[in-house]
Order: sequence, then structure tokens, then C-alpha cells
Amino acid sequence: MEHETDVRDDETIPYEVLGVEPVESLRVSHQGLPADARTGQVVTVAGRLMRLRRQGKLAFGDLVDSGGKVQLLLRREVTTDFEIFVHQRVLGDWVAVTGEVMTSRSGELSVEVRTWQLLARARRNFGDKWRGVSDPDIRYRQRYMDLWANPEVRERLKVRSRVIAQLRGDLGDRGFMEVETPILQPIASGAVARPFVTHHNALDADLYLRIAPELYLKRLVVGGFERVFELGRDFRNEGLSPRHNPEFTMLEVYQAYTDVYGMIELTEALISQAALAACGTTEIVYQGQRIDLKPPFRRATMEELVSEVVARQVSLDQPLEDLVQLAHDHGVKVEPTDGPGRVVFTLYEELVESTIVEPTFVLDFPKEVSPLARDHRDPAKHGRVEQFDLVIMGREMGTAYSELNDPDEQRRRFLQQAEARRHGDDEAMVLDEDFLRALEHGMPPTGGLGIGVDRLVILLTDAPHIKEVIAFPALRPEI
Repeated sequence: MEHETDVRDDETIPYEVLGVEPVESLRVSHQGLPADARTGQVVTVAGRLMRLRRQGKLAFGDLVDSGGKVQLLLRREVTTDFEIFVHQRVLGDWVAVTGEVMTSRSGELSVEVRTWQLLARARRNFGDKWRGVSDPDIRYRQRYMDLWANPEVRERLKVRSRVIAQLRGDLGDRGFMEVETPILQPIASGAVARPFVTHHNALDADLYLRIAPELYLKRLVVGGFERVFELGRDFRNEGLSPRHNPEFTMLEVYQAYTDVYGMIELTEALISQAALAACGTTEIVYQGQRIDLKPPFRRATMEELVSEVVARQVSLDQPLEDLVQLAHDHGVKVEPTDGPGRVVFTLYEELVESTIVEPTFVLDFPKEVSPLARDHRDPAKHGRVEQFDLVIMGREMGTAYSELNDPDEQRRRFLQQAEARRHGDDEAMVLDEDFLRALEHGMPPTGGLGIGVDRLVILLTDAPHIKEVIAFPALRPEI
């Protein structure tokens, strides 16, 4: 809904406003003031006018900026252009006011307005001041309005900022260097996903929006940077869901001279510190379920977790036909080309992952589904790799490997992926000769970790949908 404000021709908009005090610092500096108190201190505050009501010669308004709200008190005998303010200002107008800091009879911090300036007119309605904006399409498509009408949305984005700052700070304190790698890549690699494709006119070449920065970060480890991380956008051409947006934020970390077990310790530290930064505690509530993010987290192998759910022993070493029958018995569809590892992984995805509530490291992935992780060092665990997924509240929050650094074995894995692609798997990886050449120069033993930042913020803000924690989520085009 839109409207044109009834404005005077001689109203002018200033280019700058000097000496503005943020509402948050005003509230902090005047904590504990008794009711009906005057301070004698004159300040200038600015923000949006989000409430306005008149009572005879008085008027009351709410001025809101990014840090909070302060009440405005206007008196006809004190406030310059009182009638103009009361009759011509509308909800959403940006104004700056100057006046004395005081408290009302009920104890609410207020500014008694002496003078004011119009900074910007709101020519469109901001919705009902009590109910805010509830239409999901309007909320996500016109986020700038949603942020003002629904303060909890703004708070979630503030938490997101604190979480990202905490992750960066923790890694910096541990000696990691933040780097940037290409977003436009000649080969979509580093993950199993379908890419977005574009065309570079000058090069006359198709390029892909990165699905992961992994292989470029490993190149930097080969180049001598032993602790690196990147916190940035990845892009995957997949559907939309409460957990998926086609562009999303990932943290990827690579550390030389360690392995998947070193990444467990790092992951526990990063997640617990992010919780403290966001919530002030590691004990959080998500959708009514209480969760403790204090280390250590549970550790269990994929086969152990599947065995618990189906109430019988499950192992990659069992005959393939037995595993396929088990899948059929539980209504899980598997493909004729699937080997034992793929069948067990499918059982895990379909029957187990969604049931995991407390933070759990799911260990020992089948080699068949993990083309970039190193073979398990335990000879008794042949066919498995050193990989974990961290799962909380039924959602994968992160994954880590003991990174594969044998170029010959990596080539074999890539060729297996290429064969899967020839059989119709359009998410399978493509052989990357330049990455193999980098590995042939030698990469030390390395642990790698990826954490989905959006999903972490969903958890820490008790958000029901990924759209709630992304400022501008992907939406269908307006009709």
C-alpha cells in the first residue's frame, strides 16, 4: 500500500545532520533515571518515526534507529512547528530532533523535542504499527520494510554479524590467515553439487559460480600457507527449502599437519564460542528443544548410528544384497548401481540424520560417497574415509576431512566421479587436472573443515527458515 504525504512546498531536506547520538548509547548513559526526571542535557537523535499520537497540546512518538527506540515528547509551547510535525509527519518519516533528555511519569526515557528536521519522507506505508508486516512474500521481497516493522528480523541479522565476527576472531587468534579465492571458476569442483554456469565474453569461455572454495584453498596449502580460511559465498543450482538457498555463506578452514580429529577440536571451539557471542550461553533452545553446545560433542560412526535406528547390526562389510534388502524393508530407495557404501549412506540420510538432536560428530564415511577425503588409517576400516559431519537438530552444520593428498588416488577418485557423471549424476565432480598438478608438487597432511554459516545462525537465533537469517533470500520473480 502506498500513499503520497501531504507536504509543504517549502520543506527542505538537509544534506547532513551533525552531532547525532545513537539511541543505544543514549539509553546506556541514562540507565537508572527515576520516573519524571529531567537531566538538563540537550541531545540530537535521529531515526524513523514509528509511532505518533496527539493528546491536546501534547504529542508522543517513537523514534527508532538501528540500536533501539526512544520516546519523543512534543509540547505546543516548547516544540518549534508543533502543528506541522503533528499533522504532516507520517509513520516511516526520517527525522532528527533536538531536546532535553528526561523520563516520563511512567519512567520511560524520552527526549522533549525543542527543534526538529525532516530528513526523508516515507511515501509508502510501513504497515500496521501493532501487527507489523506478516505477509511472507512482502516480508522477504521488501526486506527494508520488514526490518522496521518486525524488530526480531533486525535482531537476527545483528546476531549473524556477531557470529561471523566471532568466527573470524577465533581463527585469527589461532594463527589462520583469511584469503579470497575465485568465485568464477573454469571447473565446478570442491563439492558434489550442480553449478550455475555463465559465459565470459572476452575469454569466450564458460565459467561456473563456485560451489566450494576447497580446491583453491588446498592449492594455497601446497603453496606454503599452512593455516588458511575463507568466509564467503558459494552457489549451488538446487531447489529452495527451509535449509537451502542457492547462494549461501560457508566457512572453509585448512590446517597443515593435522587431520579430521584436529578438526573436531577446532569445530567444537568455533561452535561453542559462536553460541556465547550470539546468546551469552552454550545452552540454547531451538524450536522448543533445549540443546547444549558445550564441548565435547558426541562421536559415533555412521554404521553405529544406522544400526541404532534399524535395531540390527549394519556394516559396509555385509553382502550388498543384504544391505539392499534392508533398504527395501525400510522403504528406502536405492539405485541398481549403488555399492555397499552408497546404500549405507542412503540409509543414514533417509532414516538417521533427521533424528539426531544433540551435537554429534558422524564419523567414518564410506569412501564411495567421499571423493576428497583420505582413506581411514585403520586397516580394519577398509572402504571408509576419515570424514565427519557435525549434525545438530537433524541438520548438517559442517563437515571435515583428513584431506586426500595422494595425487594418484585423487585421480582415481575423480575418474570414478566422471564415470558417475556419464551415468547421469549431474552433481558428480569433474576431473581437475590443475588441482592434480598442484598435489603432485606435494601437500602436507592437512585437515579441512567447512561450516554452513547460515545454518549455524538459524540454530542460534531459533529461526524456522533459512530466509529468516539471509537479508535478501532467493525468491521467485514477481508476477
